Amino acid sequence: MKKPCMGMIGLKIYLYFCDRLVSKQCNDMVKKLVVFIYVIGMCIGSLSAQSAKSCFTQMPDSLSPLLTAVNRADFIDFLESNMKAEVTNRFGGKSEMTELTPDYIRVQVTPQSTWQMKLLPVNDSIRLICTISTVCAPVCDSHIKFYTHDWKELPSVPYLSTLPGMDDFIAPATDTVNVYRYRDARLQADMLLMQADLSGKDDTLTFTFTTPGYMSKEAAEKLKPFLRRPVSYIWKEGKFILSE
Repeated sequence: MKKPCMGMIGLKIYLYFCDRLVSKQCNDMVKKLVVFIYVIGMCIGSLSAQSAKSCFTQMPDSLSPLLTAVNRADFIDFLESNMKAEVTNRFGGKSEMTELTPDYIRVQVTPQSTWQMKLLPVNDSIRLICTISTVCAPVCDSHIKFYTHDWKELPSVPYLSTLPGMDDFIAPATDTVNVYRYRDARLQADMLLMQADLSGKDDTLTFTFTTPGYMSKEAAEKLKPFLRRPVSYIWKEGKFILSE
């Protein structure tokens, strides 16, 4: 049998004594009001518990190989004290939390790598965690993952069904003169690399094409006239959809 939560037991005890002590005044309307206030309070408490900093500090060590639990707590303490949030990580290097909002965190883990997390609403009371790990060696490439609020990994497809492809970043040639130049440059762009970024200001996800950084300078210059803008998604109704 499932055990009742302590909050519900407390509510029942309150209503019992309400009946016993002031039965004439504590009518059905008052009881309903008490229940309403209780439920609202529980919802607010649930949402406040799902803050970026609380999720970050509770993240399992297995998902944070360079940052200890102490490192993560120190980041928060430093920023909330208006200090530079820099710590010495497990490998003896320096890591810095560069941004913290109620639902977003960005960490410069090493000079070549960053880590971001964002809380995204699934409904009125539940949020999931989206993380992006980016490594620049030297060209930047990112990996996106989704988790429950208590760090159980989720499949990505329900929340980000498709990633941008090469054609989303490279426009076709519009005239015959450019066709041969386009084909030559496109052949050399044989690996799709892109950097993903979450926003601390809104629920957008942006992909920037970084493949030209790994190409030769000459090939990258040939490809440059055909490059499109970064591709943006917006979080809507529990998933990322392509921004119009």
